[in-house]
Amino acid sequence: MNKQVVSFVQLTELYNILNEIKTVLPFEIKNYSNKDEFFMDLSKNNNLNQSTIITNSRENFNSNTPKIDMRNVLIFDKFPIQFSKIIDQINIQLIKQKYDFQSKINIKNYNLNLNSRIISKNKKNLKLTEREIDIIIFLNKQNKPKTIEILQNEIWNYSSNLETHTVETHIYRLRKKIKDQFNDQNFILSYKDGYSMK
Repeated sequence: MNKQVVSFVQLTELYNILNEIKTVLPFEIKNYSNKDEFFMDLSKNNNLNQSTIITNSRENFNSNTPKIDMRNVLIFDKFPIQFSKIIDQINIQLIKQKYDFQSKINIKNYNLNLNSRIISKNKKNLKLTEREIDIIIFLNKQNKPKTIEILQNEIWNYSSNLETHTVETHIYRLRKKIKDQFNDQNFILSYKDGYSMK
């Protein structure tokens, strides 16, 4: 998941304060002078619908607002408010969003839950190891097969004492688990120049 986004709608003063310390914030911030400006940007950048939205009025967003999950909207309508409370509420919101996002990652025809490390399809579930999840996430992002050496570097952070058969063994076991549970022989494909999920 990329850096999470916090969108300030009609709270330019608060945005300006956080903008002063943006280099130390664990999230990206955006400012919108009104909700129309936000929705124009949303129409161009669909990822904004996963952002945390901070506004000063419940009237800006409601349950009928298209593409907006109201669980992602924080209302700061009572001022003054302690700066530390604002940061705490934003951080709590981002943790909740990250947990939700990690609970439902779609890969091929599967649902991958990073929190429970379970991959599922058609009401069947399979528990995965952390390394297996790393392999799936990495290969799913690639457009062409990746060599064993690249997998060593990216997933195992390559150490000179890691043998190439370690990668092959992990992928073999993962492919076997997927085949046994879901009868899918094409989840990870093997090519002469490496492995791919495309």
